[in-house]
Amino acid sequence: MEVDQPNAPNFDVNRFHQVTIRDPIAGADSTFTIPRRYSNLNFLNAGAQGTVVMADDSVTGERVAIKKMQQPFVMTMSAKRAYREFILLTTIKHPNIIRLLNAFTPDTSLQTFGEVYLVMELMTHNLHEVIHRLRLDHKTLSFFVYQSLCAIKHLHTSGVIHRDLKPSNIVVNDRCVLKVLDFGLARKKNVDTSMRMSDYVVTRYYRAPEVILGLPYSEKVDIWSVGCIFAEMINHTVLFPGKDRIDQWTKIYNVMGTPSDDFINQLGQSAAMYVRSLRRANPKPLSEIVPDSNFLPETENPRVNLTANMLKINPDERFSVEDALNHPYVRLWFKDEEVNAPASENRYDQEIDFADKTLQEWKGLIFQEVQRYQSDHDIFNG
Repeated sequence: MEVDQPNAPNFDVNRFHQVTIRDPIAGADSTFTIPRRYSNLNFLNAGAQGTVVMADDSVTGERVAIKKMQQPFVMTMSAKRAYREFILLTTIKHPNIIRLLNAFTPDTSLQTFGEVYLVMELMTHNLHEVIHRLRLDHKTLSFFVYQSLCAIKHLHTSGVIHRDLKPSNIVVNDRCVLKVLDFGLARKKNVDTSMRMSDYVVTRYYRAPEVILGLPYSEKVDIWSVGCIFAEMINHTVLFPGKDRIDQWTKIYNVMGTPSDDFINQLGQSAAMYVRSLRRANPKPLSEIVPDSNFLPETENPRVNLTANMLKINPDERFSVEDALNHPYVRLWFKDEEVNAPASENRYDQEIDFADKTLQEWKGLIFQEVQRYQSDHDIFNG
């Protein structure tokens, strides 16, 4: 439900209008201050990173999604995340990555700056909803996995690791087109390969073993996440639903078995002692990880060993994104222009993750980027 608000003095009422949106789940209101080209707003979803509505765009005639970033300047971490997401959304372009259509703020000065809006193509469902409502045949399963891999291949080629792949961060439409979104935790690849995820807050269920155990990490953390999502699409339940970090590792260990000495020897002393103290576990056969009974009976059922290869505990043994894309299960969809699309321009400064900036400095950086975008785009007339 939308309600137009009375004119307010802190935005241009000739170009913007205010609409109050009710979150029916939380019972909370959110005020959107948006260009007049957008109307008929309806609540779509809300989360820690923002509130998303559907809207009509009178300029393009399309229905779009508008995300209001949730209080991006309250804490340094949220401001840093908002800056990261804004830069990447405005620069990364691929058919399987959500497309930014517009971005704006109604605020005209840094002093009054408090709101950032992102307008994106509207997708019908997120993958979490699809997984828990539908049983998917192999054609659809393999197509979803292929598109996920195309997205992360492009991110990695463009120098970015997503780090937070999960079903709720993947959206699909009625034509089974899949797109990855939410880049608030993404990081530069050449930085990530030599560092640990000390501030890593990705959803626990999809965390790779090297993250849980405090090892340096590479882009293969994204492959682990895709493997977990693939198994979840088949089983309709989370593969490793850990209650905390230790329980998460225990769930992985009980299914995938005791890791090799090569992997354990890379761990810190206390982590290595802990892993060696556990009873020896044999890996479960693939038929237990993704049982035949969880596939649709009328669909052809090849033994999907792609799952096992994406879920190797040791990242050195885990499939690369290229290995996964060349697996027969997904290779049938292979299109060179999707798999090997040219890298996107990436203006994201790799040093920004380590910069000791104040909240006001982060706010200034975001304002500068929004202003840059608005100077290059006609946000009111397309």
